[in-house]
Amino acid sequence: STCKAPSSPQCFRSNTGETIYRCEWSMNTTKSDVTFDLYFNETKFGGIKKTWTLLNEEQLIKYRSVDIWVKAHVGNSSCTSTRTSVVLGHTVKYEAPQNISMSWLNNNLHLNWTAAEKHPALAEIRFRRYERPTESWENRLITINTTDETLMYQVIVVNLLKHSAYEVQIRHQSNQPIISPLWSDWSSVVIVPAELEEEPEFNKTTELVNGTRKLILTWKPMPHAAAVTGVTYSLKDTKPSYGCPCEKERHNITTNSHVAYVSYSAVNFLFFARNAAGYSPPATIQVPAEPAADLKTCDKTLLDEKLNEKTCLELSELQNGGHSRPENKITITAKKKKKQRKQIRRTMRDCVRYVYFEHRCDGGKPTVKTCIFYQKECVPLREPQDFIAFGETHSSAYLSWKAIPSVDQRGFLTHYSLCSVKISSQDESKECHNISASLLKHHLEKLTPGAKYNISLAGVTRMGEGPKATVTINTLPEKPVNVWWSFGLLFVFFLISTMCTFILKRIKNKILPPVPIPVIQEFTSHPTESQV
Repeated sequence: STCKAPSSPQCFRSNTGETIYRCEWSMNTTKSDVTFDLYFNETKFGGIKKTWTLLNEEQLIKYRSVDIWVKAHVGNSSCTSTRTSVVLGHTVKYEAPQNISMSWLNNNLHLNWTAAEKHPALAEIRFRRYERPTESWENRLITINTTDETLMYQVIVVNLLKHSAYEVQIRHQSNQPIISPLWSDWSSVVIVPAELEEEPEFNKTTELVNGTRKLILTWKPMPHAAAVTGVTYSLKDTKPSYGCPCEKERHNITTNSHVAYVSYSAVNFLFFARNAAGYSPPATIQVPAEPAADLKTCDKTLLDEKLNEKTCLELSELQNGGHSRPENKITITAKKKKKQRKQIRRTMRDCVRYVYFEHRCDGGKPTVKTCIFYQKECVPLREPQDFIAFGETHSSAYLSWKAIPSVDQRGFLTHYSLCSVKISSQDESKECHNISASLLKHHLEKLTPGAKYNISLAGVTRMGEGPKATVTINTLPEKPVNVWWSFGLLFVFFLISTMCTFILKRIKNKILPPVPIPVIQEFTSHPTESQV
């Protein structure tokens, strides 16, 4: 069969420090029994069964011009490539660009890839819109430099559209003056997604489930051009309780929904999307602590106990409104030594209300015991708020107030102390009584009519009484009795009584008429005539 001549060989090293040369060529044949002889001037390297071979520099003439060619043997025939004169020491062909990364800045595309060597180079970038694969490539030549620190090439392709996705290929070559460079092969096609400009739009719901909270997140998908290579989402705890069971600082998600289990303490997450070109702006997901309004005083804590690996403690300062402050979170784990724990106790502030969380892990879900804790109680800093009186009568008045803000209570309120003093009274002393700490109103009774009172109210903790809120009230005077009005009422009563008596008699006479009394004539005894 006829032997078709192979292409002229190219012999090169992959960078200027390499000692191994690669020689390669091509040949259009379907035969499997083809062998090649590679010539450098008269030096022959024979019996090569592939269209490339590797040679050590010691076997070659590096810095003088040599003629190179290839002779192919197919069956009983042979054919020879054209001869090429080269100086092997100056011939460099980089490997195709690898580890390509990308990012957007405005409408400029930044491309980075592993540098072939520290010296300057020349890059050719070709690109086209991803959604238009039949378009011709647009090419740009860019000179590139590298740094000793990163050994990365970086180029900026300007004036593209960051809202669009692109297909990109790169090849590069040495840019040193004494080098006779060859272009590297083109890199694989790299798909550059559009920039993620907006933070993810999410919906959040929480459910209480057996001592833990189920956090359910859903969000809208990212625009198609930004998602052509896929989008992953990250949920990052900005203040994780390191060492606590079930704690996971970061969640990587590929779907458009996620379920996480969090404890009752406050949690803040950063939520962002990521594609091959970078990150979206982060959205902040705040999961406040469960309200502490109904929490009871800690009857027992593990602050001075040895912890096992499945338990950790967390204390957060309580804000007004019953929410804890995640930025002031204290975490105690089994890894902390006794000395460290004592140091933590010393840093806790007196008179400050903490929410005490006792975390455990149950089947991968955090469960918790929660209560209110004070390192040391103090007297309240402020008085009850908005203390007012209303609805005064001659002997009573209604009182109402708002609770002392939790940060100002500085201890557990055992009760309120309510005192009343009659003004300008020499013989009556102050009267005080206790009111439940859970009440915010009271009906004050048994007051003197027409008197003026000073009323005070103070919150009380185990350490004593705090400042007083005061209000002044005036009871109504007793109303004087109207004598003529009384006589009028008596006259009307007498008149009504007389009329009722008369009417009742008339009715009685009609219903029960009087029984007639028989008339008996008077009889006188006289003698008859015959008797005379």
